Amino acid sequence: MTTSEKPIAEEAQDELAALDALEKEASEFNKDAEIDRILKAFRLDAYAVLNLQPGVPDSQIKIQYRKLSLLIHPDKTSNPSAPNAFDRLKKAQTELMDPKQRTHLDECISDARMLLIRERKLTVDSPEVKEPNREFIEAWRKKTVEVLVDAAARRRKQLKAQLQEEGREQRKQDEEVAERKRRREHEVKWEESRENRIGSWRDFKKGAAGGPAKGDGDGKQKKKKLKVLGVFMLNIDLRGMQRRSEDGK
Repeated sequence: MTTSEKPIAEEAQDELAALDALEKEASEFNKDAEIDRILKAFRLDAYAVLNLQPGVPDSQIKIQYRKLSLLIHPDKTSNPSAPNAFDRLKKAQTELMDPKQRTHLDECISDARMLLIRERKLTVDSPEVKEPNREFIEAWRKKTVEVLVDAAARRRKQLKAQLQEEGREQRKQDEEVAERKRRREHEVKWEESRENRIGSWRDFKKGAAGGPAKGDGDGKQKKKKLKVLGVFMLNIDLRGMQRRSEDGK
């Protein structure tokens, strides 16, 4: 290589290095811009997170997710917000691939469109509805946000009521379990004290049977009463006999 050719080769390498640096810088800029867009998108609207129009086929959702996930993957960018944006992107793709969640989102978007039409006193055949301009699309998007927020609030309220009902039911079950446990413990204690109760009853019977024989006070009093009563009755009989004798005379 001649001395005149060497500077040309070096200049070419410098230009290639500069182009690589510009391409890398542009790539990083695109990554940062996409990360910023994802984080600013309304998270309840999975279409907005993936930058898709409602009604696209599943195949388009998969293609868009793959393209964006490769662009903002945390392993391929130094942006500290990349992990958060990547998680939102994954969540949006999962929601759109779930038939139930996607149907709910499509219904909310459709409701927002009808509300906007009514507010503006239009019909589905109005030109700005059939061929919506940028302003109508932006208003539609804002109305969609309102509808999604309202739907989310209703779901939270229903979930709260459901959890409260489940809590009451759980407390009721816990009380029933505690009551059954208390009854079982009572039955066990009752059976364990059975021998003591039988022994106490036997002792009581023995004491009742032997009481009169051992006690002197009660027996003597009864005998005295009977003796006094007999003397009293004898006195009455003697007086009666005396009267009858006097009457006979």
